[in-house]
Amino acid sequence: MKNFITGLSIATAIGVAVLFYLHFSGSKSPAASTSSTVTAGAGGFRIAYFESDSIQNNFEYFKEVRSALQVKDQANAKQLNELKNVFTNKYQELQRVGQNLSQAELASKQQELVQMERTYQGKEQMMAQEMQDESFKKLQDVKKKIEDYLKEYNKDKGFAYIFSSAPEFMYLKDSAFNITDDLVKGLNKLYPKKP
Repeated sequence: MKNFITGLSIATAIGVAVLFYLHFSGSKSPAASTSSTVTAGAGGFRIAYFESDSIQNNFEYFKEVRSALQVKDQANAKQLNELKNVFTNKYQELQRVGQNLSQAELASKQQELVQMERTYQGKEQMMAQEMQDESFKKLQDVKKKIEDYLKEYNKDKGFAYIFSSAPEFMYLKDSAFNITDDLVKGLNKLYPKKP
């Protein structure tokens, strides 16, 4: 945790230094352009950003991926719930008739319940791992599509950096440098909603 806080402090300090540099090294006249760029110094250092939550809410392919993952998660939950109900019914049945069973029959039924519980736990762990792997793979695919589009988008824009805005890391942002709408439109054009 200490290393994370130290890293965050260093990243914040670097960010503030860059913003300070950008603010004081540029020309003193206000930007007349509505372009989403920042130019600083002789090197032409340009920065833009996009809103992550807007991409999640408006990029059709991302919404399809999220929806598919939710459907799978619900199907897994249903399957696990069915196993749990079978276990609960067997357990309640054993509670009702247990006193009428012989010692051997009772031990057999208890062993059956233990095995059912192990099966449930194994299935739950397997499904959780599969879900995590599939989520990671699909979200990496979304990220790759965004990165590929940004490379193409940036060919004629010339940004040195394009950041994803996250509230916990962004302390100041000027909406004039927001390229979210361009990004959403371009991504949805490349990956339209499936009928």
